[in-house]
Amino acid sequence: MGTAGDAYDNAMCESFFGTLEAELLSREHFATHEQARQRIFWFLEGWYNVRRLHSSIGYRSPLEFENINVKRQTVSPCGLPTGGQRHGRERRPAARPWTTRDSTLNGG
Repeated sequence: MGTAGDAYDNAMCESFFGTLEAELLSREHFATHEQARQRIFWFLEGWYNVRRLHSSIGYRSPLEFENINVKRQTVSPCGLPTGGQRHGRERRPAARPWTTRDSTLNGG
């Protein structure tokens, strides 16, 4: 989200509420507040967060994206997923010379 006053301020929220209004609220009439609450909950948990296509993950639904990536993960001997982890020497952090104090610098 952007900072106050710039062109992208609240863009993510405005996009979400625009989708909610266009896909649900403009198409249905609710008799009670409870009926509206339940329908909005279904919209969020049953479609928007699960089945809606996301441009950031290649226009796939989150379920489809997770199913594809589960197949790519390997499992360690203790049963934990190891996808994306480095192995061997690359796992150790690189040397950080700026974290050690050099006695010849800064008055020693």
